[in-house]
Amino acid sequence: MNLTADIALAHRLADAARAAIRPHFRTPMTSERKGDATPVTLADRAAEEAMRAILSAERPDDAVHGEEFGASNGTSGRTWVLDPIDGTTAFLAGRPLFGTLIALVVEGWPVLGVIDQAILDERWVGVTGQQTMLNGQPVHCRPCPSLAEVALATTGPHYFDDHDGAHFMGLAAKTDHRRMVMGGDCYNYAMLASGHIDVVCEANLKLHDWAALVPVVEGAGGTMCDWNGEPLHAASDGHVLALGDPARLDDVVEALACHH
Repeated sequence: MNLTADIALAHRLADAARAAIRPHFRTPMTSERKGDATPVTLADRAAEEAMRAILSAERPDDAVHGEEFGASNGTSGRTWVLDPIDGTTAFLAGRPLFGTLIALVVEGWPVLGVIDQAILDERWVGVTGQQTMLNGQPVHCRPCPSLAEVALATTGPHYFDDHDGAHFMGLAAKTDHRRMVMGGDCYNYAMLASGHIDVVCEANLKLHDWAALVPVVEGAGGTMCDWNGEPLHAASDGHVLALGDPARLDDVVEALACHH
């Protein structure tokens, strides 16, 4: 699959989102609550509108699935999946741990992903079958010799329901919990791809939350799957694991499953 033109387009989309987001960072800004109680700002909407305008002009046959403005149909079997600010809570708090997520999904499978951090000027690009790049330089996940040495990350315990939270804590108890990271949204996956975190575990994610992450993590030598170890695709249920060292997959899945 030749994605050269799509990669160039993804960079232009990320540039447009940056231009929309940067003027609003650490400025007085109010937010609204969406139907699921998550916050949304003018910056979220402006960034997605900027990306959608480019896609409408350059890829009119492709579908678009965006967090803020929903889905538009296409005829090509390809879908651009956009999350203009993944981590709006961090954005509102003035913390540069959010990111713009851009994915190209073909027949339900992510083949291209971008994690762009507009404030720190960091951009991870992952493509199926290629090495993940951070600002043009290759990045690699790190090996992890045992579950007990895992540095585990999640956006926050309040995102789990009671059932999922109990399973997560079962996993956490078997990892190096003194190094556990809370908060970070998509930035945790970027740090995993760059070799600083070992496992990210989350639930209740939507397609726009994770589609861009898969090519980034896997192109850095890691793996992404659901809590049963199955590959992620458009119909996955939102239980997401990212592992920097695929050798730990069975350990992590077992630790999640055995807590009752």
